[in-house]
Amino acid sequence: MYSTFLTLHSIFRWLVLLSLCYAIFRAYKGYKSQSSFSKIDNTVRHWTATIAHIQLIIGILVYIKSPIITYYFSDFKTLISEWELTFYGLFHFILMMVAIVVITIGSAKAKRKKTDVEKFKTMLLYFSLALLIICIAIPWPFSPLANRPYLRPF
Repeated sequence: MYSTFLTLHSIFRWLVLLSLCYAIFRAYKGYKSQSSFSKIDNTVRHWTATIAHIQLIIGILVYIKSPIITYYFSDFKTLISEWELTFYGLFHFILMMVAIVVITIGSAKAKRKKTDVEKFKTMLLYFSLALLIICIAIPWPFSPLANRPYLRPF
């Protein structure tokens, strides 16, 4: 079960990144051209937040079932000095939670803004900040913090 959720978490990472990039692109384009916030823009906003929340749920399941996390918290005082374990045990989890909160707040604020320009600006700001946080917290294959492959095998 753990390996299935870990694979799903790895796949959903790409959906989160793609949806965030697309939402940021639409927000930037709409803000710059001062166009109206269409039904498609609202759908993109909504589904970006939804995909991020699905990823959060999968991530929490992975975190709860992870043998790495169990091992990390079994001897926290000793293992805090092991950077890769600390990355997964604390930093990845905390940064991703912060990113999802930023996406949620940005989505809710954008939805409630009065003008279309404000909606695009809010989406652009919050989703860009969340993307930055996520890119820092992902264990990329080239990351000096902790690394994993682009896609986990099945």
